Amino acid sequence: MITDQQISVLNRRKEDLFKFLSIEEKQLELQDLEKLTHDADFWNNSDKAQLTLKKISKLKFWVNTYKMVENELDELGVLQEFYNENEASEEDLEKQHQKALASIANLEFKNMLSAQEDELPAVLTINPGAGGTESQDWAEMIMRMYLMWGEKNGYKVKELDLQKAEPAGIKSVTLEFDGDFAFGHLKGENGVHRLVRISPFDSNAKRHTSFASVFVYPLADDSIDITIDPSEISWDTFRSSGAGGQGVNKIESAVRLKHKTSGIIIENSETRSQLENKDKALKLLKSQLYELELRKKQEEKDKLEGNKKKIEWGSQIRNYVLHPYKMVKDLRTNYESSNPDAVLDGDLNAFIKAYLMEFGQK
Repeated sequence: MITDQQISVLNRRKEDLFKFLSIEEKQLELQDLEKLTHDADFWNNSDKAQLTLKKISKLKFWVNTYKMVENELDELGVLQEFYNENEASEEDLEKQHQKALASIANLEFKNMLSAQEDELPAVLTINPGAGGTESQDWAEMIMRMYLMWGEKNGYKVKELDLQKAEPAGIKSVTLEFDGDFAFGHLKGENGVHRLVRISPFDSNAKRHTSFASVFVYPLADDSIDITIDPSEISWDTFRSSGAGGQGVNKIESAVRLKHKTSGIIIENSETRSQLENKDKALKLLKSQLYELELRKKQEEKDKLEGNKKKIEWGSQIRNYVLHPYKMVKDLRTNYESSNPDAVLDGDLNAFIKAYLMEFGQK
């Protein structure tokens, strides 16, 4: 039996989201931007027009998702009145309550992805820790895990740079994920990932511990204003590695960018065009500088709020244990799975959700 109190609780949750997500402000901004699109000179500056349309699309997402919650709760209220008048069944009321509950829970989760940068594509880099072949192989396993996660969740994934290692594994990889809230979903993967297993490279079948680091940052678009001084940049070019034979790039199309002020080094071998790789490297530099600013702001906010549960960048975040028992455990949220094979096959959403619900946008 659905009570008035249960419906009242859902309505309070809806009102909280209205405030947290600034729905009224978004509605007013959406009206103003849509008026601009009717101006005769709107398309005179196509780049600016595209940015405006992109912003309209993002605002519509939040406003329409909130309206869906509102509609489900209105329907629930009407059904409750009908039920009280014996004009609707308890089963119908229960079904609508479940729909309203699911709708509001979905928006509460989306609220964890309401920061400006959460909507941007994500760039993810993986580097092995000390330990030679063991860690290099672990880094490649993590790369496969994220590639499978991207495929399962409908993201477009591009390999921007891959440095293979000998005799196995990788020295580094940079991947780009493009799709809905790519950075928002992946931002919690930042940090050190630890593997415990019986080594396939040890003839004595001893247990080994390996480490690999994951760094995720948002791919800044034209709406992010960051100026880079050309005098602060130096370039190197080199041949991108291939599988051999016709796969080897005989031209120095791969690029290495060094930013003197920040110390950031970026390698990109995405295409066989040196010019295109340089353009992308500059975009990646801009994105990392943007991420540094976001991090500084978060650290300042943590100090002001006395946040005792702040996330230490570069610290160990997750254990993947394959021996003597099987378990994956996130050290920040304490969420764990007893099926590491599924996790390593890309089933990461439960870990991502647990992180976002605890540390995401409030």
